[in-house]
Amino acid sequence: MYLLVGLGNIGKEYEITRHNFGFLLIDQIIADYGFSLLSAKKFNSEVFSGEILGKKVIALKPKTFMNRSGIAVFEAANFYKIDVRNILVLHDEVDLELGKVKVKIGGGSAGHNGLKSIDSAIGKDYMRLRLGVGRPANKEYSTADYVLGKFSSDELAKIDKINEKISDLIEELFEGKMEDFMNKFYR
Repeated sequence: MYLLVGLGNIGKEYEITRHNFGFLLIDQIIADYGFSLLSAKKFNSEVFSGEILGKKVIALKPKTFMNRSGIAVFEAANFYKIDVRNILVLHDEVDLELGKVKVKIGGGSAGHNGLKSIDSAIGKDYMRLRLGVGRPANKEYSTADYVLGKFSSDELAKIDKINEKISDLIEELFEGKMEDFMNKFYR
C-alpha cells in the first residue's frame, strides 16, 4: 500500500496559491485515476482511496495547514501501516523555476514548513516530488508572501499542463523508476 500526500492550505483564499501546488496536482491524480472519497475529516485530512498499477493508494490532503502536515501524514501512515518508503509527498518548491520538477528521496526541507513537519513526524526517507514555483522577481518581496500569492492565469494554464503530464507519468514513481519519470517528463 502507498500513501500519496498533496501539500497545501485549506480555505478558499489559498485554493490557487503557489503553496497549494501539491493540492492542485493531487486533485488531478484523484480525478484521473477515479479515486473515491473515504472521509472528509479522518486524520485531519480529506482521504481518498484508489489504485495505481493494481496497488492500493491512499491519497491525503491534510487539513492541518501546511506547518502541521506531519500530524496528518503520521496518523494515516500509522493507521494503514505504510512504510515511509511507500510515501510520496507532492509539494511546491521555490528553488525550482515554474515548470521544473524534481524527484528525490530524503534530504533537507529547504525551509519548507510542510516538509519540516513531516520530517519531524516520520523521518526523511520518503519520496518527494518537488514542483517548481520559482522565487519572487523582486528580491525584497518575502518568500512567505510569494508562496501564499495566487498563480496568474498564464501560470495556471502552465500548471494544468504540468499536472496532466505528471498524472500520466505517476505510475513510474509507484514502480520506483524515478529516472524514467524524469526523462519522460522532460522529453
